[in-house]
Amino acid sequence: MILTPGVLALLVGSGCVVLLLAVCSWHAGVIVKRWDLSSSSAGQLELERRTHLVSTVVAYGLGCQLLSALLFVHTVDDLHPLVVGAMCATGVLNANPVGWYALAVKLVLLFATGFWLALDAVDRRAEDYPLCRVKFGVLLGVAPLVVLDFVLQARFFLGLRPDVITSCCGSLFTPAGQGLASTLSALPARPTLYGFFASAAALVAVAGFTLWRPTPARRYALAALALWFLPASGMAIVSVISPYIYESPIHHCPFDFLQAGYRYLGYPVYLSLAVGVFFGALPAAFERLKRISSLAEPLERLQHRWVLVSLVGLGVFLTLVAVSILSSNLTRLGGP
Repeated sequence: MILTPGVLALLVGSGCVVLLLAVCSWHAGVIVKRWDLSSSSAGQLELERRTHLVSTVVAYGLGCQLLSALLFVHTVDDLHPLVVGAMCATGVLNANPVGWYALAVKLVLLFATGFWLALDAVDRRAEDYPLCRVKFGVLLGVAPLVVLDFVLQARFFLGLRPDVITSCCGSLFTPAGQGLASTLSALPARPTLYGFFASAAALVAVAGFTLWRPTPARRYALAALALWFLPASGMAIVSVISPYIYESPIHHCPFDFLQAGYRYLGYPVYLSLAVGVFFGALPAAFERLKRISSLAEPLERLQHRWVLVSLVGLGVFLTLVAVSILSSNLTRLGGP
């Protein structure tokens, strides 16, 4: 067991969010079951008042959940001096493999939480709250993930033993090894890089056309390209972008450049990538809801704003990647 301020903040904060969502989920179940906007009964009026309060509380709780994803990555990386053999977050996660599952659930929750917050924002823009049942139904699906996140996170941190020697990124992200990390590290550098920039160019082009003249077909194409760009970027980061950042053709770890020695470059890189992908896929997810008359106009404005935010996120991400490659000493040596 290793307890630091970051670990305690994550465990206590996640526990509070679980309790908060447990109470809100009970109210959500009541709203889903009894909601009837056509009724003017005292019970329906009470439900409408309760909806505002529950939505606000859930929004704050899930907002904390978003922040916890960043704190989790930072805390895991910050623990590496306390774990024998660890040089970055990879070694700490390997010291207790439950951490990899906790990280995966954090990533799923990152997008699920963002989707619920977007759903709530859309519902609040219509006077008749047409998505009330939908958003609270989605909440009942997100809440178990929050509980699972808390359980895995607690098992990971409480199961860490500083006296156990762990393996770090040098043995995991190596082309000579086995497993997914080694497979990604062994991808041919130039084809992977060309494929990455080709995917980025297609995504930015479709986003630009969607912003200029939006149509449902372009929004669906943008979503498909955005969802593909996320794994394509992950493959490129491990196989070829990381070596440029580290200026070493054999260093493929996707966590090391989160550290101060690399000016915490990983945080803006991963955040801008997440923003670009999430807001690129979001307009298509809400396209069919425009059939609801009260949502058609506000949704059109929101979709335009989401595409613009996606373009900004992609622009920041691609700029950081391009600058890292072009300014690297490895570039002058012919690349990895």
